[in-house]
Amino acid sequence: ADGILIQGNDLKIDESALTGESDHVRKSLDKDPMLLSGTHVMEGSGKMVVTAVGVNSQTGIIFALLGAGGEEEEEKKEKKGG
Repeated sequence: ADGILIQGNDLKIDESALTGESDHVRKSLDKDPMLLSGTHVMEGSGKMVVTAVGVNSQTGIIFALLGAGGEEEEEKKEKKGG
C-alpha cells in the first residue's frame, strides 16, 4: 500500500526496489512523508494513512505498465508472423 506518514520516529526506508538507490531514505512529517508499496522499513517506526492499494499503488502501476508493454510486443510478433 502507498500512504502518507502521519506519525514517525526516526523512520528510514529502503526504496531500492523502486529507485535502485541503495541508501536508506529518511522520512518525516515535514520532509518527504510519502511511503510507497514495495519498500521496506529499515529503522524506526511510524503510522501512515493508506492512499492507494493494489493496481492503484506505485508498484501496481509499474507492474501494469510492464504487463502492457509485454502485450504490445506479443501483438507485433503475431502481426509479423501472420
